[in-house]
Amino acid sequence: MQVYTYSEARQKLAMVLKEAENKGKVIIRRKDGRTFALIPEKNAVSPLDVPSIKAKITTQEIVDIIREGRER
Repeated sequence: MQVYTYSEARQKLAMVLKEAENKGKVIIRRKDGRTFALIPEKNAVSPLDVPSIKAKITTQEIVDIIREGRER
């Protein structure tokens, strides 16, 4: 895990953010010795969130197809 000084992190912020994204975590150390972890936020996307399709079919036709499938 890479540790950057506060000054380095400030000067190379884009690079530090990219490294945090790639490696999962980057540490930034202040002059007084305190350290802070820079961790990328995870996307809050549901795996059930799928793109929709445009279908020219009525609700009744969908219900009929489902009922037909259940009868088999």
